[in-house]
Amino acid sequence: MARQPRFVLPGHPQHVIQRGNNRHVIFADEADYQFYRDTLVEACDRFGCRVHAYVQMTNHVHLLMTPDSEAGIGKVMQSLGRRYVRYFNYRYRRTGTLWEGRYKASLLDTEPYLLTCYRYIELNPVRAGVVSRPDEYRWSSYRCNALGEPDVLVTPHDLYLQLAEAAAQRRITYRALFRTALEGTAVAAIREATNKAWVLGDGRFRLEIEDLLMRQAAPKSRGGDRKSGVFQRRRKINRV
Repeated sequence: MARQPRFVLPGHPQHVIQRGNNRHVIFADEADYQFYRDTLVEACDRFGCRVHAYVQMTNHVHLLMTPDSEAGIGKVMQSLGRRYVRYFNYRYRRTGTLWEGRYKASLLDTEPYLLTCYRYIELNPVRAGVVSRPDEYRWSSYRCNALGEPDVLVTPHDLYLQLAEAAAQRRITYRALFRTALEGTAVAAIREATNKAWVLGDGRFRLEIEDLLMRQAAPKSRGGDRKSGVFQRRRKINRV
């Protein structure tokens, strides 16, 4: 069966995950983390993508990215993946694949989910038990977004900038978001949407994407009113 194309809208953020094959290590020491970051910066500059949040874990990476073109993220991940595999295999005298298939990605409904995805990504080391606070982890965007440390990889999203007019107050407001743990339903929704390449958003947003791209954007709901406008629109899309 042919693989479905990913949901992509230029100028709209996506949550991207890249994992090591069989969950194997992809970063063995600090030089590996740094080479991946430097290569990602170059690829984003070349292919027109902006990274708003990220975390590099031992065996996987999370990125919150906005592409300027439909092909932007795909080109970034392809270029990054190939260069990093060559580097890693040469350095550790290994051969073969490093990645667990294609990268996974989910298109985000900005208003309700963007800042939640920021938190989901930057709290990953805490959920994994690597650190007790996000500022203790070096290889993420938290120190930039929350503390103002310079990071050439990070470009603030407009919604992040709207947290406050002054940068200092913006960072205070951002840190306050982390005082409350992410709800389990939010974590589950982000994981499911990204792993299954669905659109992450409310019903209105998903229908807008389905109407625009003429593809089903979320799992089919069971039951419901078969005479409703929502049902008829989904039925039309599924027939295309």
